[in-house]
Amino acid sequence: MTEEQANIGVVGLAAMGASLARNLAHHGNTVAVFNRHYSRTETLMNEHGSEGKFIPSKTVEEFVQSLAKPRTAIIMVQAGAPTDAVINELADVMEKGDIIVDAGNAYFKDTIRREKEIRARGLHFVGCGVSGGEEGALLGPSMMPGGTDESWKTLGPILKSIAAVAEGEPCVTHIGTDGAGHFVKMVHNGIEYADMQVIAESYDLMRRGLGMAPQEISDVFAEWNKGDLNSYLIEITSQVLSHVDEKTGKPFIDIVTDQAGMKGTGTWTVQTALSLATPVTGIGEAVFARGLSSEAELRKEAQEKVLQGPDPTESLAKIANDADAKKAFIEDIRQALYASKIVAYAQGFTEIEAGAKEYDWTIDLGAVARIWRGGCIIRAKFLNRISDAYGKGESFGSLLFDSFFKQAVENAQDSWRRVVSAAAQAGVPVPVFSSSLAYYDGLRSKRLPAALIQGQRDLFGAHTYGRVDEPGAFHTLWAGTQKEIKQP
Repeated sequence: MTEEQANIGVVGLAAMGASLARNLAHHGNTVAVFNRHYSRTETLMNEHGSEGKFIPSKTVEEFVQSLAKPRTAIIMVQAGAPTDAVINELADVMEKGDIIVDAGNAYFKDTIRREKEIRARGLHFVGCGVSGGEEGALLGPSMMPGGTDESWKTLGPILKSIAAVAEGEPCVTHIGTDGAGHFVKMVHNGIEYADMQVIAESYDLMRRGLGMAPQEISDVFAEWNKGDLNSYLIEITSQVLSHVDEKTGKPFIDIVTDQAGMKGTGTWTVQTALSLATPVTGIGEAVFARGLSSEAELRKEAQEKVLQGPDPTESLAKIANDADAKKAFIEDIRQALYASKIVAYAQGFTEIEAGAKEYDWTIDLGAVARIWRGGCIIRAKFLNRISDAYGKGESFGSLLFDSFFKQAVENAQDSWRRVVSAAAQAGVPVPVFSSSLAYYDGLRSKRLPAALIQGQRDLFGAHTYGRVDEPGAFHTLWAGTQKEIKQP
C-alpha cells in the first residue's frame, strides 16, 4: 500500500456513512470516501478532515483506484434499488478478489441474491448488520458481518478496530455466509421492537393506571437500571421521561404524538418467522402495537363512538392510593417486564436457530449474544447470561429451558400474572406482556386445543390428523359412515 492508497473505503456520506468513515479514520485506517453528490464529501472533509487520513474522490473510478488491493468498500446508502445501483457501479470497476460490504439495513434475502450475483463476477459481497445508530457508527457499533471466510480475513481486523468493546472484547464476529449477518441484524431489530414495547407497557400501567407523573416514573426506571434490567433502553427511557419540553414547560412525553413509526425490520422478522413456522408472538404483537398506534383515524373514530371500557385510573385507584400496595404493584410490573423480555430474546434466538437450519448457516449463538453486549440498541446486562447459556455446548431447545432463565421466569411468574390480569381489568392494553405469558403457558401445557383444530380441518377439508396411539395420517368420513381411514 502506498501513501496515496486507502485500506478501506466508504460510499454514501449521509449521517451514518460519515460517522462510520470518521470512526474508521479515528482508529488508524486510511479511508477513501465517495458520495454521489460531491458536496457531502466536501462537507466531511471541511468539518472533519483533520480527524484522520481521508482520500476524497469525485468519481467511482477515482474512488476504486484509491483503494489498496484487495479493495474493500463499505456502502451506506438507502436500501433497495439505490443499494443495487451502487453495488453494480462498484462491481463494474472492481477486480477479482475485491470486497463490497453493504452495511445498511438490507433484507437478508436481497443479500443472498446480491452475494450470489457478485460472486459470479469474481468479487466478494458481505452483508453486514450495524447497530447503534449514528452515535454507534461514530463511537463504536455492534456489527454482524456475513460473507466468505476469505473476505473476513481482510475485513475482520478493520471492523474490530472500530467496533464497540464489551468486557475487553470487540462487538463484532463473523456471523456466517451470504445473508447470515443481515438475518441476525433483522432479528436483533425484532427483539428491539418487543423490548421497547414492554417498556412502554410498563410506563402506561404506571402513568394511566397508577396516575404517576413522568418524573416519578423516570425515577423508577433509573432504579430498575441498577439491577437485572440494566440496559441501554431502560437507561434512555428514564432520560426521555425526565425531559421537559422547552417551548411549553410540559413533560416532553406529553407533547409527543403517540404514533410510533417503523422502517420494516420488525415486520421482516415476523414475516420470516411465519415462513419458518417459528412463533415470535412478543415481537409480532410489538409490531402490531406500532401499527395500531399509527391508525390515527380509526382510533379517533373509536373514541368518538365511545367504545366502552373501564377507566384505568379508577380501576387501579385502590392500589394507587395505598403506598405499600403501589410499591408492590410497581415491583410486579418490573418482574413482568423482566419475564417478557426473556421471552422476547428466547423467541429471537429460536428464530436465528431456525434460520440457520433453513439456510445452511453455522451461527454461534453465544458469540451473537456477546457482540450485542455493547454498541447496539438492545445491549443489556443479561446478555452475559445468554452467552453463558449458549456457551455450555448443550442443546436445550429454548433459552427458557436454561437453568438461569427458567428460574428467573418462575420467580417472576406470579407477578407477571397479576400484572396481565390487572391490566385487563383496568382496560390498559399490554399485548406483549400478555402474549409472552400465553407463549410461556403454551410451551408448558401438556395438551393444547390444536387437537380440536385438527378435527375441524379434517371435517371441512379432509386435511387428515394424527393419533396419539398410532403413527400415520388419518381421515374420518364425516359426511358418510364416519368411519376412520388410515391414509397410505
